[in-house]
Parts: sequence; C-alpha cells; structure tokens
Amino acid sequence: MKLYEFAPTRSIRVRWTLQELGVPFESVVVNLSENAHKRPEFLRVNPAGKIPVLDDEGFVLTESAAIVRYLAEKYPEHRLWPTTLRTRAEADRWLLFAVTELEQPLWRIARHTFVYPEHQRIPADAQIAGREAKDMAIVLERHMRDREFIAGDHVTVADFVTAYTLDWANEEQLLDDTPALRAYMTRMYARPKAPLRISAALASLGLG
Repeated sequence: MKLYEFAPTRSIRVRWTLQELGVPFESVVVNLSENAHKRPEFLRVNPAGKIPVLDDEGFVLTESAAIVRYLAEKYPEHRLWPTTLRTRAEADRWLLFAVTELEQPLWRIARHTFVYPEHQRIPADAQIAGREAKDMAIVLERHMRDREFIAGDHVTVADFVTAYTLDWANEEQLLDDTPALRAYMTRMYARPKAPLRISAALASLGLG
C-alpha cells in the first residue's frame, strides 16, 4: 500500500487513518513546493494533480474522504466506521459537512492569501470566507457540546477528517468562539497514533 502525501496537506487525514489501523504503508512524498504534483509521472497517478492518493495493490483512489472511508470499511475490526444505519448516516453527515461547509471557505482563504498569484487574489473574498467558516464552526460547536466523538460512542474516520479541518481553521484563528471544538481537536490530536498537526508538519519542512 502506497500513500502519496505531503506533510501539511489533507494527506494528514489518510496518514492518521493508516496509523490508527496499524497498516504498513509506503510513503511517497510529493513535494508541492517543488511542483512535483505537476510532473508527468505523478499526473499518471492522479490526472487532477492533487494529493493524497492511495495505491492499494493497483487500486488507485483519490479524495481524502473517500480514501479514509475505504480504509475504514476494509478493516472493519478496528471499528473506524459505524455499523448501524443511522449512526453511519450521522457520521457521513458530519464527514461531508467538514469537507464542504468547513473546508470550502478555508480553501478560499488559502487561494486568496498565498495560492493564487498576488494579482489574482481578492482579499475581500478571503474575509467573507472567514466569516462563513466561523458560522459553520458554530454549527459544529453546538453538535459537539457534551459529545466525545462526531457520531456514536467510538472514534471514526469522520473524527480524523474533522479534527484536521478544525486544525486548519485554527491556523487561521477562526475557532476563538468555539471552545468545545478546540477541546475536541486537542483530544483528538492527543491520541497515541495521531499525526503531526499542521504547524508541526510545516515546521518539519522548514516552512513554519
């Protein structure tokens, strides 16, 4: 099993899942700062030129949420995905919430602060996106009050995806009004097999 990854990115979600599962895997670093994701050899793996990518003995899967769901279902004995219909639906609900309602404005902030060339950036849109991310964080805050996990009484891959996304929001200082989310994120990253947080991953590359 190979994981195409770059330390601070959403590949953290997949690494986290693999580490929690205890599954051996080969790390293939795709250095985005050197445009390795645009090279022909990587585009043959993922024509979209994005990471993470999982190669499970020739079965190539992209999109971090799909990859972690696949891994959870491949190794059901680890209980990283719920077994009952309604709890699965709840886990899916909040997994999708994380990758759409929370992540989408975070991406807009990133694009308009450092991803796009400076002449293409729209600072006002980054500000609007920040407000939208805060609004969605408050929705999740209400859900997480008095809860340990996103859905059910056991950790799932929805928690790994959500905790990473919250860490991203925290890097943008968008969680000041959501103490339950900050506490939840801290608990998740205190797990023995949790990966590096974004700031530590950046620092490991000399980018922090």
